[in-house]
Amino acid sequence: MKKELFILDKSDNVGVTFTALQSRQESSAIIPAGHKVALCDIPAGAAVIKYGAVIGYATVDIYEGGHVHIHNLKTGLSDKSVYEKHDYRQPDAALPVSGRPLMLYRRGKTKCGIRNELWVVPTVGCVNGTAASIVRRFIDRYNENGLPGIDGVFSFPHPYGCSQLGDDHTRTRTLLQNLVLHPNAGGVIVLGLGCENNQIKTFRETLPDDADFERLEFLESQSVEDEIEAGVEALSRLYEKAKDDKRTQGQWSDLVIGLECGGSDALSGITANPLIGRVSDRIIASGGSTVLTEVPEMFGAENVLLKQCPDDELFSRTAEMINQWKTYYTAHNLPVYENPSPGNKAGGITTLEEKSLGCIRKAGSSAIVDVAGMEERISRQGLNLLHAPGNDIVATTLLGTAGCQLVLFSTGRGTPLGGFIPTLKISSSTELYGRKKHWIDFNAGIIAEGIPAEKAAELLLDRLAAVVNGEETAAEQNGIREIALFKDGVTL
Repeated sequence: MKKELFILDKSDNVGVTFTALQSRQESSAIIPAGHKVALCDIPAGAAVIKYGAVIGYATVDIYEGGHVHIHNLKTGLSDKSVYEKHDYRQPDAALPVSGRPLMLYRRGKTKCGIRNELWVVPTVGCVNGTAASIVRRFIDRYNENGLPGIDGVFSFPHPYGCSQLGDDHTRTRTLLQNLVLHPNAGGVIVLGLGCENNQIKTFRETLPDDADFERLEFLESQSVEDEIEAGVEALSRLYEKAKDDKRTQGQWSDLVIGLECGGSDALSGITANPLIGRVSDRIIASGGSTVLTEVPEMFGAENVLLKQCPDDELFSRTAEMINQWKTYYTAHNLPVYENPSPGNKAGGITTLEEKSLGCIRKAGSSAIVDVAGMEERISRQGLNLLHAPGNDIVATTLLGTAGCQLVLFSTGRGTPLGGFIPTLKISSSTELYGRKKHWIDFNAGIIAEGIPAEKAAELLLDRLAAVVNGEETAAEQNGIREIALFKDGVTL
C-alpha cells in the first residue's frame, strides 16, 4: 500500500487505486476505485507491468498518474505457445489447520461427504420436469416432520443425454455417473425416459467399482404406469436408509476443495484470491487437496503457474493443458484472448493476462501434484489442476464431479450462483459484502482495510469449517443449486 494505491510488486509500473482518484493525464477524468494508474511514464508499445508480470502493452504514450485501461492498453496474447522449463519455485511454508474439528459423513472406505442429501438425477433433459415433480410430491407427502436425518431433497436438471454423439455422449454419461456417486448424497435416483441415447442399462453397467448400489435407485419413466408415484416410492426407500446416517470425526485430509472465481474485479487478485491461496496452502499442509480450474483464465499467467510444477512430467502436462484449451478456441476460429467480460472491465481488469494473474493466486504456492481430465475424479493429495472452461456454472459442476465436496468461490462484482455442492462465496470488497450479504459468505475486503492476511485466513478457515460441519452457505439458504454439463459437439 502506497498512499492511495496498491503496489503489488516492486517491478510494477502501475498501481491499483484503493479509492477513486483524479487522473493527472486527463485533468477532468476520474480513475475509479480498483483501476490502474501509471506509476511512471509508459511510452507507446512498452510493457505494462502488474503482479511483476506483463499484462499487455501501451497503445499510446501514458504519463505518470494517468488512467491505464482499455483506451490505452492491449493484450499481448497469441495462440499456442512453446514453454521453456522454469526453475521450480519452492512452496512457502504453511501451517497445518488446527483447532477446528470436522464432522463428516463416511461413504464406504475412502469417501467423505459434508451433506446428507437425497438427489434425483435425470439421464436426459426430457425428464427434468418429472424429476422436479417427484421431489415436490415426496416433500409434500413426507415433510410433516421436516424429514429429520437428511439435509434436503433436490433434482438437477440439464438439457443433454440425447441427440449427442461421440465424445459429448460419453462425457455426459461419465459426468452424470460421477455426480451420482458424489459423497454429499446419501441416496440417488437415476431417472431416465427410456428412448434416450443415455440408456439407464448402460449407465448402470458402466458405473465405477465404488458405486454403492444400496444407495441407488434406477427408474425408467416409460416402463412404469405412474413415474411420479414410482419416484416417490423410490425416494422413500432411500430416505429410510439415509436418515440414520450420522456425522463422525473427520480430518482436513478428508477434504477436496475446489478453487474458483467469477464476476471478478481488480480487487479479486489483491484480496480474495490470495486469501483463498493462503487457505489452500493450509489445507494441503494438513493433508487435504485443492483443485484449481478455469483453464482459459490461466492464459497469460501460465509461466507463473508452471513454476509450481516440481518435475518435467507435470510441467509438460500443465503446458499441454494450456495449449489444448488454446486450440479449443482456435478450432472454432475464435481468439484466445476474448476475455475479460464487461463486468470485469468495469471493475478495473483490462486484459486476459491481468485477469489470469489474479485468478491463479487462488492456487497459493503449493506444488502441483496432478493434471486431471474433465471426466476424471481427483486421486492425488495436494494441489490439482482440472481441465474445465472459465464459465462459472460449468466449472463449478466439473469441480463437483471431480470429487470436490465444496467450492471456495471469489467474486468482485457479485453473483448468486450455487453449484450442486456448497459454494462458499468470498467478496473482494467490503462494499460488495455490505450490498449483497444474501449472496456472500465471507468478506475478504477486510484485507484492504488493514486486517493482516494471516488473520483473514484464520477467519475464513473458521467459516469453512462451519460450512463443512453443516452450516448452510448463502446459496444454499437461497435454494440455488444448479449444474451445467460441458458440450463441444453437434446436436442431432
